[in-house]
Amino acid sequence: QVQLVESGGGLVQPGGSLRLSCAASGSSFSVYGMGWYRQAPGKQRELVAGITSGGKTNYADSVKGRFTISRENAKNTVYLQMNSLKPQDTGVYYCNRNPYATIPWGQGTQVTVSL
Repeated sequence: QVQLVESGGGLVQPGGSLRLSCAASGSSFSVYGMGWYRQAPGKQRELVAGITSGGKTNYADSVKGRFTISRENAKNTVYLQMNSLKPQDTGVYYCNRNPYATIPWGQGTQVTVSL
């Protein structure tokens, strides 16, 4: 069974940057689209960035121009570079397949943007 392990979160001041990583176990990573999802306090989980197997990317309007998703298939890893962070970016960040999040969710990584 495929497992996902997210890392790289932390506490950062507004305007700061973080780089998240998600390592997937198992094979066939490269054939699937992947995405980063965010669950803010009291809100439902939402897709913030997606990348297809071919490398085409898409972003939620709220993060466009600030976040960059990328993947390294040789390492079964997807990344999320987050710049110009805002307090509203606070939440637990998860990765999963996109558009269908069919892998059991990992533990996520907490991102807190605050002074």
